[in-house]
Amino acid sequence: MREVMPQLSRWLVEGTPFALATVVGVRGSAPREPGAVMAVGATGEAVGSVSGGCVEGAVYEAATAVLETVLPQLETYGISDEEAFSAGLTCGGTIEVLIQRFDPASLIGQVFASLEREEPVAVATVIGGRAPLGAQCYVWEDRVRGSLGDGGLDAAVTADARGLLAQGMTGTAERYGPHGQRRMDDVEVFVQSFAPPPRMLVFGAIDFASAVAGIGTFLGYRVTVCDARPVFATAKRFPKAHEVVCAWPHEYLAGTEVDERTVICVLTHDPKFDVPLLVAALRTPAAYIGVMGSRRTHDDRVAQLREEGVTDGELARLAAPIGLDLGARTPEETAVSIAAEIIQRRWAGTGLPLGRLTGDIHRHTVTPPRQHARR
Repeated sequence: MREVMPQLSRWLVEGTPFALATVVGVRGSAPREPGAVMAVGATGEAVGSVSGGCVEGAVYEAATAVLETVLPQLETYGISDEEAFSAGLTCGGTIEVLIQRFDPASLIGQVFASLEREEPVAVATVIGGRAPLGAQCYVWEDRVRGSLGDGGLDAAVTADARGLLAQGMTGTAERYGPHGQRRMDDVEVFVQSFAPPPRMLVFGAIDFASAVAGIGTFLGYRVTVCDARPVFATAKRFPKAHEVVCAWPHEYLAGTEVDERTVICVLTHDPKFDVPLLVAALRTPAAYIGVMGSRRTHDDRVAQLREEGVTDGELARLAAPIGLDLGARTPEETAVSIAAEIIQRRWAGTGLPLGRLTGDIHRHTVTPPRQHARR
């Protein structure tokens, strides 16, 4: 949603209706995750993608029909021997796509406004069962707008949506029975949550930090570069970082927000900075703590950390030396290596070449789409 939001916001301001196609279910080796969107404006312009190109033409046709009829549609796209010459995913997976029309007066404008302010918000949409297809409610931490048609269902979905926002998760389908009770039938709801971007904290204002900040921004992190040396910690040297802070690293870390999605990259490889910083970092719930330096440097660092009372279990959290073995040499190549390790740890990948593996290329943990014929 975020990547197409500027265009959608312009359409709303211009008074242009649009149809929004959202991936709400995935099975097999599908190219896009649940939550991926494609939008078609009343002028015929299209933005976004739900499949990387495989079925965009068919989705475009369905979206133009929804613009005319105003009735939401739930479409399933896959590929089989019987469908060999119809629109389908060449990778062999299956995606389920909900297509809805939005007009300028729609509440979705409030969602866009929240995204611009980085205010957490979730959108819950009925995608199956007895409730009206496409019925929506919008959930913030302090308010709810819209309804799925039942007070008990609204309450249950609101609680679940706020739980997803707290975890920074999105793209999940849940089934609810009468009055919001959990069941395997009745109403199926897709909840898409939009939490603020996760943080990347880069310590050490060196050339490698500039490259890491750039790739961190590219991956969707809100990047902060921190260094105690004012001559190096300048915004001019790190144009792709969201903020540059001049402070002692451990003092800054102790006073800033760190959650389970935060990644920390320690690139200073100087004990007077590293040791107190790592002691503080290992007391946070950060998802990733990577440390630059040679193996000998790290061995010396570990000895000093042990003297500070750091345990073996805490030391096991460190990714050191930082990054995957890609043979990187330049700062830019090293940044790719670091980004690859962050991604690998986030999604529990093997780090091996895909050509040496078998099974699905894209692994999904969300509820798969239901089996029904594509309309």
